[in-house]
Amino acid sequence: MRVGQNPAKSINQVPQPQNITVAVITYIPFLSGFYTQSLDVLRICLESLWDSTNMPYDLLVFDNASCPEVRTYLQEAHQQDHIQYLVLSDKNVGKGGAWNFIFQAAPGEHIAYSDSDVHFSSGWLSRSLEILDAFPKAGMVTARPMRTPEAFYTSTLEWAQQAPDVAMENGKFIPWEVYRQHVLSLGTSETQAREWYESRSDWLLTRNKVHAYIGAAHFQFTARKSILQEFIPFNMDRPMGQVRSLDEQLNTAGYLRLTTTEPLVKHMGNRLDDFMDNRPSQIPNDHSKRVVDQPFIRKPLLWIYDAIFKLYHQ
Repeated sequence: MRVGQNPAKSINQVPQPQNITVAVITYIPFLSGFYTQSLDVLRICLESLWDSTNMPYDLLVFDNASCPEVRTYLQEAHQQDHIQYLVLSDKNVGKGGAWNFIFQAAPGEHIAYSDSDVHFSSGWLSRSLEILDAFPKAGMVTARPMRTPEAFYTSTLEWAQQAPDVAMENGKFIPWEVYRQHVLSLGTSETQAREWYESRSDWLLTRNKVHAYIGAAHFQFTARKSILQEFIPFNMDRPMGQVRSLDEQLNTAGYLRLTTTEPLVKHMGNRLDDFMDNRPSQIPNDHSKRVVDQPFIRKPLLWIYDAIFKLYHQ
């Protein structure tokens, strides 16, 4: 039996969601081994997002069953109104499962997605939206120049070659340092990075005085929600390793995959060597830590750690 009237009936208006939903997926199961610095990385990711995004947006964080320390941090940020929508999954449903939720539940008409190890710079969102609006059928825009396999952008090339109002240029436009920074963050060696850089080139597109490179990547992108919903559900049976399916499906459907011409986001990976900048950290800096950081010691230890992780978690 109900006694009295629900006070909510006297509310005549509720806040409306922003047109843009920035979405971040987190997965930090513990704070050791590969994940030792991951909470610090997540903090810097979100802090850079809050500091550098000067457009109205709602932040949605989907946590894929992280450890208690990470969830406590996220819940505190949510209570302080830094996170508008916080989803705490009781199990790791993988990036595909998280995308299935986000691409349906995000309230905005545009979704700006990011992994939780990305550093944002001023203008990343406005520049991404500028490209999204300037190029018809733009499927995703990554806020950083990069080179991706041509197999994932054949539709972009075909469209640009046939569009009368689009100028195309081919050459080495991405500076070496910008290319190197991203490729090395993925674990590639300096030698391999230089070889790839010298053997490949870039496509620069211009339409209505708006410039963009052909490329894009699933670690960070901005897209229209209506387009992303065409490809759900993602049927991925592993937490990671199958996310290329979004790149493939966008290309097959004829959508463009583009990047900004400026490096406005940066992939940090799981280490903070370039980002400490006098920031407080929980990470010890003693002599033993410096010893195990030597490449000839660190690589075998990480291989052993990876083998143990697979044994217990697969």
